[in-house]
Amino acid sequence: MIAGHLQEKHGIYYIVLSYKDSAGKRHTPWFSTDLPVRNNKKRAEAMLLEMRKSYVPPMDEPEDEPKGEIDDLLFSDFLQQWLLVAKSTIRLTTYASYAGLMKSSILPYFAEKGYLLKNLTAKNLQDYYTIQLDRVSANTVIHYHAIIHRALKYAVKMDMITGNPADKVERPKKDKFVGSFFDSKEINKLFAQIEGDTLEVPIKIGAFYGLRRSEILGLKWDAIDFDNNTITIRHTVTACNLDGKHVEVVGDTTKTKSSLRTLPLVPDFRELLLRKKAEQQRYRKLCGRSYCTQYLDYICVNEMGQRLKPNTLSAGFKRMLKKAGLRDIRLHDLRHSCASLLLANGVPMKQIQEWLGHSDFSTTANIYAHLDYQSKVSSAEAMLAGLGMGS
Repeated sequence: MIAGHLQEKHGIYYIVLSYKDSAGKRHTPWFSTDLPVRNNKKRAEAMLLEMRKSYVPPMDEPEDEPKGEIDDLLFSDFLQQWLLVAKSTIRLTTYASYAGLMKSSILPYFAEKGYLLKNLTAKNLQDYYTIQLDRVSANTVIHYHAIIHRALKYAVKMDMITGNPADKVERPKKDKFVGSFFDSKEINKLFAQIEGDTLEVPIKIGAFYGLRRSEILGLKWDAIDFDNNTITIRHTVTACNLDGKHVEVVGDTTKTKSSLRTLPLVPDFRELLLRKKAEQQRYRKLCGRSYCTQYLDYICVNEMGQRLKPNTLSAGFKRMLKKAGLRDIRLHDLRHSCASLLLANGVPMKQIQEWLGHSDFSTTANIYAHLDYQSKVSSAEAMLAGLGMGS
């Protein structure tokens, strides 16, 4: 199938195809859809798909083929084109993140500058990053760079530019992560506070197993094997802002392949989940037709059977901390608390990586190495023995 994308020009959607002829020359003919940009995105995308399938390149392209459309393409317009192309190749939550960062900072800046794609330089990008560092964190600027670099890589692939100027840019140094952690006393105090609450199961499971919020809310009953006492993390529920709307994205997919993991269902949590299952059945019987049957497969639901929303869980967690008189941390910090407690009790870093579902060991080590006090004690003891010191 011939490649192609949509381009907005003078308030109208245009189809821009891209292909090479037998001599290896790139051609990018434009075709008007005659569709106004407003409220016609889906129709234009359908026309694009159909033209990509049906278009037959002419046998002989004229040598004087006009190239002004590409030559005059603004970098900001190209970024919008690329985002439409990228949408089908990345996860919806990733697309939503890209679109949000584009809209909030990248597009306004480069649209105002008016840089052409063909003339974009590394210095143009470096100046943008330097300006942004005065208002956002280095990590956010690194996200900007990742989006821009990926978009320009596509431009090189499509022969729209000869090289990627983002390759020459000096990225800012990533901010070192310093998370908040609860110790065992604080965790137990929190557990006592949420006893019998709707949030008891999601918070306790999140803290004990070190789950991400999406993994907590994605837990289904078929993930629990009461016969073999295992719990499998494989389904997620996430939230994002997409085209101005707040949407939830669900699916049998975790963040990485390593995130798909099976963990032991310990006796305390086996009993907790059995009580939760019985409670759901009791509420369903009491509520009758008023009970929501859409989420019967899910564990983390409220009294009316509705699946807990991501923001509801995070906000409820904050309320529980306040009621318990505990210091304010994020829900995600329960995951870090889990790792810190495992380290404090002598669990090797490699096992913690597998427990948390990190994709590689370096991720775990970079985040939690400063907490690995026990290894430092062992090192000190080895030095004492080597020097013949101590008793």
